[in-house]
Parts: sequence; C-alpha cells; structure tokens
Amino acid sequence: HVQLVESGGGSVQAGGSLRLSCSASGYIRARNCMLWFRQASGGKRDGVASIYPSRGTTFYDDSVKGRFTISQDNAQNTLYLQMDNLKPEDTAVYYCSARGVPSDSLCSPDHWGSDVGYWGPGTQVTVSS
Repeated sequence: HVQLVESGGGSVQAGGSLRLSCSASGYIRARNCMLWFRQASGGKRDGVASIYPSRGTTFYDDSVKGRFTISQDNAQNTLYLQMDNLKPEDTAVYYCSARGVPSDSLCSPDHWGSDVGYWGPGTQVTVSS
C-alpha cells in the first residue's frame, strides 16, 4: 500500500512561484513512477508532469514546459513540483500520484490518462492576475 500527502499549495500572483511537495510512503516498487495532476474547478483531471527516478526520466505537459520542474529526493520519499512564472490558468487542485510500471515509457504522457495507482488528497493552487 502507498500513501501520498501533498503540501505547499497556496495563493500567489501571476509571475510568482510555488513549490509543491508530496510525501510518499509504502512499497517502493508500487511508486517507481511519480506524477502530478491538476484539476481546475469544473474541469477534468489532467497530467502535468511525471518522473521515473531510477532512470532520471522526466516528462511534462506542453502547457508547463519551461516553467515547472518535477524532482524527487534520493530516498524517493518526497516528490516536488517547482512552479515558476505561474499563470492564472494554472489555478487548480494539484494531486500527487504513484504507479508501479516496468519501464519509463509507461510513465510518459501517453499513459497519463489511466486512473490506476495511488492518489493524494490534493492541494489548492490559486494564481491571481
């Protein structure tokens, strides 16, 4: 079983920065692909970024490339999302997710659409103009 808890959300003005954290525990092979999703009010949950730590592979949605950075500590217990140059359209509840996959290709955006894996309760990010 894997447990995930997000923190670091809040309110910021456009152009500002926030760093989200996700504390992860449990069977490590069930969380060798870590992801961030977001869901705006009234919208669907969309993938933002993912990381396959054993190979250092990262993936990003086009909407956040160059502004967001996903990373994980060496012990693979804390996942981060550094968000810079935030825009009002980044306003959403951000969720941490974990999956166990056999290769980094299965951690890529083509496979984000599945609901498999574990989820945290989410943290709100609000960006004002």
